[in-house]
Amino acid sequence: MKRSGNGKGAGSAVERGLEYVIFQSRWLMAPFYLGLILGLMLLLYHFLIEFWQFATGISGLEGRQVILAILGLIDLSFTGNLILIVIFSGYENFVSRIEVETSDRPAWMAKIDFGGLKQKLMASIVAISAVEVLKGIMQLDEPDHSRLAWLVGIHGMFLVSLLVVVVSDRISEVTEHPSESPKQARTAGTGKA
Repeated sequence: MKRSGNGKGAGSAVERGLEYVIFQSRWLMAPFYLGLILGLMLLLYHFLIEFWQFATGISGLEGRQVILAILGLIDLSFTGNLILIVIFSGYENFVSRIEVETSDRPAWMAKIDFGGLKQKLMASIVAISAVEVLKGIMQLDEPDHSRLAWLVGIHGMFLVSLLVVVVSDRISEVTEHPSESPKQARTAGTGKA
């Protein structure tokens, strides 16, 4: 919707006010990310309890049980990474840029757009699912074939979902709107197509 000539008038003032409110509403997402930080702290607490139980009881564990315990810790670590990806990328994509100047800033933080966020999210879920399948395979001394079949089936669905996300992102890159194309933006000023 184009604004009239000089941009003055009741209609354009209402429109500007509405656009301002819509733009500022992005800050309503900030409490979600703060909640995820608290969730990450609770996950750390659970990780420390799991680690302590593992470390204090390791002398009585068999090799397979040690591997299962370590896989459980890896699972929790992947989940923590997933939460961090959502916090950093979600905040930067939907709320505001994180303006922290430090040499420790992860290189991927400013580079992940919404499509990349979806891919990283799905890849993390696939990794977590793979660990669960591996844990199920390691527990084959107590065969539960239906549980293992469910784990493999769910993992396969996550793999297919990841493939669909990647393919749909590739297709959307090819079919982007001409106004979003960098080449179109460069040639628009010259009047050449």
